[in-house]
Amino acid sequence: MQRKIDVNDLSVSYFGKQVVQNISFSFSDENLIGIIGPNGAGKSTLIKGILGLIPRDSGKVEINGKPIHFSQKNIAYVPQRSNIDWDFPILVIDTVLLGTYPKLGFLKRPKKSDREWAEHCLEKVGMIEYRKTQIAELSGGQQQRVFLARALAQQTDFFFLDEPFVGIDVASEKTIIQILKNLRNEGKMIFVVHHDLSKVEDYFNELILINRQLIKSGPVQQVIQPELIQAAYNMDYTLVEKMGVGV
Repeated sequence: MQRKIDVNDLSVSYFGKQVVQNISFSFSDENLIGIIGPNGAGKSTLIKGILGLIPRDSGKVEINGKPIHFSQKNIAYVPQRSNIDWDFPILVIDTVLLGTYPKLGFLKRPKKSDREWAEHCLEKVGMIEYRKTQIAELSGGQQQRVFLARALAQQTDFFFLDEPFVGIDVASEKTIIQILKNLRNEGKMIFVVHHDLSKVEDYFNELILINRQLIKSGPVQQVIQPELIQAAYNMDYTLVEKMGVGV
C-alpha cells in the first residue's frame, strides 16, 4: 500500500499572529520523522495544522494524493500530555478501547475481539498488568505508554506524536522509541515532535527542522548541519549541541 504525505505552503495563525509560515515537504514509504526546532518554533502547531485540528491560513495537505480528511481513519494522533485531562475517571483498558471506535461504525459497541486487540496493544507497550487501573493512578511514563497503545489500537498507517518523551522515565522512553522503530520497519509513517537534539541521529531517519518557517527537511545527516542548526536556533551550533535540547 502506498504511503505518501505532501504538505504544501502551510501557514497557521494563533490570535492573529502567524506561527507557521509557508511550510512545504513530502515524505513517502516507511519513515520515522522527527520535527525539531527551538521553543516557540511552531512544531506542535505544524502537526495540528496538518491534521486540521486548528484552522489553516493557507496551504493544503494530501495523503496518497487526496486531501487529508479522506484519510482520517488511517491517522493516529497522540497529543502532549499537558493537553490531556488525567483526572477523568477511566480505566486503562477502556482508554485503549477508544482507539477501536473509529473503525467500529456509528453506535456500534466494541466486541470481545476488540477488547482482545486492546489487551494485545497493552502487552506491546508493557502495560497489560495495569489494564484495570485508573489512568490517573499511573506515572507520566505509564500514561504515555497507554496513549501509545490507544494509537496502536487504531490500526493506522500514519502516526503523529506531540512531544511523547517529555516528563517520562528513561525506561518508558526506551520502550516507546523501540515501538516506533518497529512500526517504521512494518511500513508505517511516524511523525514525532521532539526537542532533544542529542538523540535525533539514534531515533529518526528523517527530520523536519523549523523555526516558524522550514529550515530544512530530509535525511538526518543532511539536516543536522552546523549552519542549519545555527540558523534555526539563532545561536552558535556548538552551544546548541552542548545543551542538547531545543532551547
